[in-house]
Amino acid sequence: MRRFRIARQHLSRPSIPSRETLSVWRADFTSSLVVFLVAVPLCVGVAVASGVPAELGLVTGIVGGLLTGLLPGSSLQVSGPAAGLTVLVYEAVQEYGLGTLGALVLIAGALQLVMGALRLGRWFRAISVAVVQGMLAGIGLVLIAGQLYALVDARPPGNGPANLGGLPDLAMDTIGSDTALAALAVGAGTIALLVLWPKWQRAARVLPAPLVAVALATVAVFVLDMPVARVEVAGLLEVIQPPGGADFARLTEAGAVAGALGTVLAFTLIASAESLFSAAAVDRLHDGPKTDYDKELMAQGAGNTVCGLLGALPMTAVIVRSAANVHAGARTKASRVLHGVWLLVFAAAFPAALGVVPLAALAGVLVHAGVKLLPVKQWRPLWREHRGEAVVLAATAVAIVATNMFEGVLLGLLMAVAKSAWETSHVHLEIVGLDEPAGHGEPAVLGPRRPIRVRALGNATFLRLPKLLDQLEALPKDREVQLDLTGLRHLDHACAAALGAWEEQRRGPGGTARQEAPSVAP
Repeated sequence: MRRFRIARQHLSRPSIPSRETLSVWRADFTSSLVVFLVAVPLCVGVAVASGVPAELGLVTGIVGGLLTGLLPGSSLQVSGPAAGLTVLVYEAVQEYGLGTLGALVLIAGALQLVMGALRLGRWFRAISVAVVQGMLAGIGLVLIAGQLYALVDARPPGNGPANLGGLPDLAMDTIGSDTALAALAVGAGTIALLVLWPKWQRAARVLPAPLVAVALATVAVFVLDMPVARVEVAGLLEVIQPPGGADFARLTEAGAVAGALGTVLAFTLIASAESLFSAAAVDRLHDGPKTDYDKELMAQGAGNTVCGLLGALPMTAVIVRSAANVHAGARTKASRVLHGVWLLVFAAAFPAALGVVPLAALAGVLVHAGVKLLPVKQWRPLWREHRGEAVVLAATAVAIVATNMFEGVLLGLLMAVAKSAWETSHVHLEIVGLDEPAGHGEPAVLGPRRPIRVRALGNATFLRLPKLLDQLEALPKDREVQLDLTGLRHLDHACAAALGAWEEQRRGPGGTARQEAPSVAP
């Protein structure tokens, strides 16, 4: 009886967390603080660069932590507003107004949910890496060109080509303005700290470079009372404006449907591709559970749907915050959820803190982020080993700068498909007997020449047809030709028709052609 009572007392004791559990929680807690410190300047900077109130960037970061962070998919990557969508969001706000931004993001989020439910997430891994790198490079160039104006407290003239074309005038105006030079000093100092701070590895482990750079720039501006522009603060609840029926109706007006559809598709595809490529990169950084791409796509869709309902910025998984999360020692998804909690507390309790941040410092953060989007280190080996991929990358980036995001990415995808079609349509001819002497014995004139045997191998498509016909036309007209097509893995209609016409021509009066395979004429 006594033994039974002791056993019951033992079973009724509350469970004590194990040392391993406490270690995991401690790692996730400290990681969440690091990610929070990285996320604050990036959320605010992306929002300001997108032409929307700074608080909306924090709203997206909060949703990325509290909602997307809880959902299954990738355990360690962190979501929030990304520099990669800044240019597209700015253009959308200028074209349709801030009120319709929520409607666009809401529709994009719903499309992501549908694609995830249809298990299309894994197919995003089939997108050409050159197109993705070209997309990021184009975004980086446009972002840098636009933020160079914000670096001196000036307004950019418009789109990518206009911003690039206006840089000489911007330089001249900056030289003649003390206010612009002061802002430039703040922005340049921010960039310098972003570059140099990570070299001090011990300090960088404690405080992330973006936070240190923006904080020191803010202190310098306050102490020296520098005449530079600062972030405008409106309040968290004041900036949340759910889209109404009028906002959706504005997207369906005559002349706006095509543009709105292109913007929604661009939001959907770019946010999905960037998130899933980020997930693949994060998976290589840790040994924990790997990403379920379909579930992660649905998690991103749920986050963007809520962001749309709140009228906030679109969301993607961000490699900068995700890498910081992994390197800080995060073990579970609790770290990214807690980072959302800290963002919510900051936005609700200390909104006035944003009002002292200089815009030039945020522009410096985004210029640095834009430079990191350029594949500078990857370009030389890519050009040396895969020149076609390098051409696709460069063409995609230039097209984005010259036109817009959607058209540039579309051009890049078409070029990648054309390049793949060209490379897979390899076909060559094995020609036997072309150099055979006039006879089989001595002297050579005693017998007729053997026929020339031509065997086609590979994939015969219209892309290789001109070269194929040139080789056949170069064969001697006075020799019999036996064409063997049994070695072809694929023969499209254009090649079949052309080879059939060539065969008929060689069989005509005075011609010599004989085919062992069935006729290729359609």
